[in-house]
Amino acid sequence: MKMRLVTFHEGEGHRLGCLDGDRVIDLNRACRAWLKAEGNPRSEALADAWVPKEITPFLQGGEESLKQAEKAVEYVREHGDRLPPGTVHSREAVRLAAPVPAPGKILCVGLNYRDHIREMGREEPEFPVIFAKFANTVIGPGDEIPLPPVTEKLDYEAEFAFVIGRRTKNVSRDEALDYVAGYTIVNDVSARDLQKRTIQWLQGKTLDGSAPMGPCLVTRDEIPDPGNLEIALWVNGEERQRSNTRQLVFDVARLVEFLSELMTLEPGDVICTGTPGGVGFARKPPVFLNDGDRVRIEVESIGVLENRVRAEGRNHRGTAESISAANR
Repeated sequence: MKMRLVTFHEGEGHRLGCLDGDRVIDLNRACRAWLKAEGNPRSEALADAWVPKEITPFLQGGEESLKQAEKAVEYVREHGDRLPPGTVHSREAVRLAAPVPAPGKILCVGLNYRDHIREMGREEPEFPVIFAKFANTVIGPGDEIPLPPVTEKLDYEAEFAFVIGRRTKNVSRDEALDYVAGYTIVNDVSARDLQKRTIQWLQGKTLDGSAPMGPCLVTRDEIPDPGNLEIALWVNGEERQRSNTRQLVFDVARLVEFLSELMTLEPGDVICTGTPGGVGFARKPPVFLNDGDRVRIEVESIGVLENRVRAEGRNHRGTAESISAANR
């Protein structure tokens, strides 16, 4: 079964669900209901083991967890009139978080779209250009992208991303896609003035809230060819980026192979494959994000990720103050 996995807010925590038409199914509660209906005396314990309430342990469960989740969804579809409260929600009633709210690793690839390489005046790299973001950067669909006073050149980057589903080390290109759990969208928001003030990019890539992610994690069986997907980005309705993953220098399989030679990848690790041409920094004249701007990214077969930019101010003691004129 093809699934579109989501993480949604509930109280102070998160829960794992899947999109099913115009509703969200809580997969852990659905599994509990199915097992209980089967007369299993350990329904809660087994459901928590097979289909945990959060996505990272669910991905660690591999194919067995996915299989049990599929059975739970089928049960919900057939027995929607006798489900415990909280098992099914209307899509409008839940607030989505990033599908992977706290990745162990966020690995990003620079200079990976041929059109972006050309606009930056660079040569195609011989090896993937790798940098990192951290979990503090992750926000969900509809969340606000902070524009802090430390930067005056906040930029957008539409990115097709994939999530690791199995522990991965020294995997060949031929078997690489078997280690992918699914695909999502990330906006690699970048502070260009911070990024360019040293030879290392990290400080411009790791501001709080600079990795909007979502709206869902589409399982890999729903996208058999990740190398042929349209990707586009708009700011306030104006198209700024449009390309296709055919433009990637290093495709998903090659990136899994390359990265797994360097390090062990774990379930829930997120890899952002790079951005197409059209970034604000490369426009003539350059154009950067401002308070109130709405950024919309669409990737074929995945959906739409949309966030608004919100300027924030801090005084030298770190307490909130009114937004400075420079950020208005």
